[in-house]
Amino acid sequence: MKHRFFSALMLMFAALAALAQNNVAEEVAWVIGDEPIFKSDIEEQYQQALSERVPIDGNPYCVIPEQMALDKLFLDQARIDTVEVQQSAISSEVENRINFFIANLGSKEKVEEYFRMPIARLRDRLNEMYSDQYCIQQVQSELTKNVKATPADVRKYYNGLSRDSLPYIPMQVETQIITINPVIPQQEIDEVKARLRDYAQQVNSGEREFSTLAILYSQDQSTAVYGGETGFQSKSVLLPEYATAAFNLNDNKRVSNIVETDDGFHIIQLIEKRGDRINTRHILLRPKVSDKDLTDALTRLDSVRADIMSGKHTFDEMALYISQDKDSRNNNGNMLNEKNHSSRFEMADLPAEVGKKVSLMKPGEVSEPFVMINPKTRREQVAIVKLVKRIDGHKADLAEDYMIIKEMCEASEKEKIIHDWVIQKQKSVYVYIEEGWRNCEFKYDWLRQGENAGK
Repeated sequence: MKHRFFSALMLMFAALAALAQNNVAEEVAWVIGDEPIFKSDIEEQYQQALSERVPIDGNPYCVIPEQMALDKLFLDQARIDTVEVQQSAISSEVENRINFFIANLGSKEKVEEYFRMPIARLRDRLNEMYSDQYCIQQVQSELTKNVKATPADVRKYYNGLSRDSLPYIPMQVETQIITINPVIPQQEIDEVKARLRDYAQQVNSGEREFSTLAILYSQDQSTAVYGGETGFQSKSVLLPEYATAAFNLNDNKRVSNIVETDDGFHIIQLIEKRGDRINTRHILLRPKVSDKDLTDALTRLDSVRADIMSGKHTFDEMALYISQDKDSRNNNGNMLNEKNHSSRFEMADLPAEVGKKVSLMKPGEVSEPFVMINPKTRREQVAIVKLVKRIDGHKADLAEDYMIIKEMCEASEKEKIIHDWVIQKQKSVYVYIEEGWRNCEFKYDWLRQGENAGK
């Protein structure tokens, strides 16, 4: 079972830790509309930045409250526009975070002790934080939805940039891949299913707890540490076969039949359904690949490579007819980088085994067959790769990096739109800043707006 944890997760962890340990008096520093910004809020954000070593461009007691004030302007607009929060997505994200805390601190009780609040209150705080973030993003998206740079816009923007302001693009590569999954003997599959049926029987008979078996035997390390529990997920997040089986469960004392997905074989236990979301436990087992199975697959792929090298077939043709990589097979074997939705990869973004091979190759070369771990299914497979192109590290260039420059151009236009909107929005919202918080070089003229609002 896959969990999508983002880099901001640890930032959130630090923020909540600061909140739990904050003893600053509730002193008002700013007021935006009828919303106060407390000194404790500002201190919390400052401690968050310090813990994550996030640089602050300027005096933190000026930069942080101004950013919080900007957030309140967007939230005010969200209320006016009646932005509807997708609560199912927010709740799913909250549950993922709480599960992460439990996994790292050891238990729900330790999480409550660390944050000095019950899980229910922690869930409410996280829900509020994520809901606010969602509303702010929706308002900004609505304001900038029509921004789309033409080639002429991009060219004009690029020509107006100084060389020092151009980003440095690290070395990138474009690669093709052909993969083959080793044939797994039916006997191995039968043994895995027999183990899962035995686990299910132990749970259904009341002999063992599902969570205990998951901790001991499940090969999904991301959930095994807390008894196989996945947290609340929607159908769109779960693997299709898993989702179908899970949502068909109605008795949380019974275990599902064996479910096969790209990850392997599962048994599932229902914990709770909440509308279109579900929380389950599962045990995942993957059939083992023997050395003979790997050798046979390597031999087969070596023959494929020989046909490519002799000119009998092209790499593109063999990728289409032979490769078992779903993501690249119908794209002539070209690997797609999900981070930037292009065919270009920085070396760190490639699967480790692919990166190791590509780093030693010249454009046009095809590697010897090798064993790799599929980054999605975590199963062993064999592969050959072709280095199509290597782009050395360089300052962004319009011809070579058009999409990057285009994104910069559109980001600049969106920033201008939002900047102008904030200036207009300030005129309709009461702003007050306490003495002691005014001696700042703000990005926006809050003091003038505050004086006008107070007259």
